[in-house]
Amino acid sequence: MAGGEVKLIALVKQFGDVTAVDGIDLEMPGAEFFSMLGPSGCGKTTTLRMIAGFEQPTSGQILLDGEDMAFTPPHKRNVNTVFQSYALFPHLSVQDNVAFGLRRQKTPKNEIKQRVGEALELVQLTGLERRKPAQMSGGQQQRVALARALVLKPAVLLLDEPLGALDAKLRKALQIELKALQQQVGITFIYVTHDQEEALTMSDRIAVMSDGRVEQVGPPSEVYEEPSTTFVADFLGVSNLMRVVAHGDSDGRCRVTLGDFELHASRGETHTTGDTRIVIRPERVHLEPHESSGENRVPGIVERVVYLGNSNQIIVILANGDRVQALVQNTGEELTYKQGDPVRVYMPSEALRVLTDTGVAPIDEDALPPVGSVA
Repeated sequence: MAGGEVKLIALVKQFGDVTAVDGIDLEMPGAEFFSMLGPSGCGKTTTLRMIAGFEQPTSGQILLDGEDMAFTPPHKRNVNTVFQSYALFPHLSVQDNVAFGLRRQKTPKNEIKQRVGEALELVQLTGLERRKPAQMSGGQQQRVALARALVLKPAVLLLDEPLGALDAKLRKALQIELKALQQQVGITFIYVTHDQEEALTMSDRIAVMSDGRVEQVGPPSEVYEEPSTTFVADFLGVSNLMRVVAHGDSDGRCRVTLGDFELHASRGETHTTGDTRIVIRPERVHLEPHESSGENRVPGIVERVVYLGNSNQIIVILANGDRVQALVQNTGEELTYKQGDPVRVYMPSEALRVLTDTGVAPIDEDALPPVGSVA
């Protein structure tokens, strides 16, 4: 399906003295699955509501296929929205819920029947047309809400945390279904979430937001592996953030000192000098016997071991006092590390990234992993 390109230009939304959206610029090509990710209060839902037409911007433009829709009423925009609450009519059957918008558009009856059938087949609800919402599971109700939105053939589908009310196992299953559905229908999906796993699993690109601004935009792997700010590094996934003194570039790597220990970092702002931070993901940290030696190795003591099922999270206190965590894959063999064990922590230079921005991400407890980030 052609169209569905959304472009936000210098978009601002103020509520009295509070600036909820602070001059953001975003481009979302047609047929892309685009996610806005961030903690509560970062401006992502307000941005989505402005695209939908439920809020008017204080200033800026909202271009849909090149036409500025910033002050166009919602019903005159070729977009539709799926909410976390689903907002189904309890007294109507599944078929009538899905057909509601078409009837308001005075679509011919034969066409309504055909399009409703196609929409229900798309979300795998064929045969449940006569059921009422109360007779359906949360996952089925979510599919009804999707069908009701898709049956109108919008150029853009807006999704405001639609999986938030579901249990964890069902959410994971529907993440895969939603991405497959988006590829099948070929329209633009703009998805709002504070759940990092959802954004990483489904998105073609992610915009990480904080305090009404966009911190970074890119494909999931790029934003995760190459965070451009401390906020992104700390918010997206679990990070080991450490304060260091940088001594500049040497053969393409930045030499940094972590307390009394020298490390080399190959990623990020390798020309930086002075006080800064480095970041490494837990899955890139390696634990070795205490007597091992070599570059980028720091001694430490195992403080805690946490069983996570598919992996073990090991918290280590480094000799300089910092805490880092490592993820050790569960291979079925007995874990060799226990509390109090001396170890050597190896942080490969190609996995260490230098960040010039030294801000700290606010804590969004709903988005934290089981044990939390180690900073």
